[in-house]
Amino acid sequence: MTDIYERTRILIGDEGLDCLGKAHVLVAGLGGVGGACAEALCRAGVGELTLLDHDVFAPSNLNRQLLATQSVIGQSKALVAAERLRSIRPDIRLNVRDSFLQASDAQRLVSQGKFDYVGDCIDSIASKAALILACQQQSVPVMTSLGAGGRLDVRFVRIGRLDKVEGCGLGRELRKRLRDAQGSLKVPVVYSTEMAIKALPHAPAGSPDNPDRPRAVNGTISYMPNLFGLMVAGEIIRNLLETRA
Repeated sequence: MTDIYERTRILIGDEGLDCLGKAHVLVAGLGGVGGACAEALCRAGVGELTLLDHDVFAPSNLNRQLLATQSVIGQSKALVAAERLRSIRPDIRLNVRDSFLQASDAQRLVSQGKFDYVGDCIDSIASKAALILACQQQSVPVMTSLGAGGRLDVRFVRIGRLDKVEGCGLGRELRKRLRDAQGSLKVPVVYSTEMAIKALPHAPAGSPDNPDRPRAVNGTISYMPNLFGLMVAGEIIRNLLETRA
């Protein structure tokens, strides 16, 4: 059988591969950011992934989401992600959660998951804050993505800490939520310092028969969410390797 880790082994050796192979990572959210994150973790050799997303693919996802193709429109993002990852690595251990993470369920998810790391790629601010808080309270490392929408210039993308981020509306709201919950703001994040291009005015989302609450839709470009996701994965892998015994 072909050694798919030949090039990875040159960088991190057998010990590094063994470390990643024993790791269990939760990727929460499988859109543009999370899809790229999950695939990068899989290709690097992470042994077990828990994939969480309640959404299905829509035509509007095709411009930026790695997992989105014409053939999967209307299908579950979590199930499509699992099928793709198994096609890359049939031996990968996958736990698929085709459901929405309610804020009230975050503590139980983290306590039962036995995760070595969490990649937070969630859009919902309430769920995002609850997941980060649960990780903090249970001493599970978490790497989070802030807003990739409304940005074009990759030169402004950074890895930093939530309490130091400026000019990001998502970051500002996340700080408020964590502060109100008495959580730490020293959260590692991927973010952009670029001034965001203005979103569309707030309008009801969903179908006419079942509209969601009004929200503003950000513009997005093919590469930016994927870059954020790859950076989340890169930080998770780097930290897993640095903390190995």
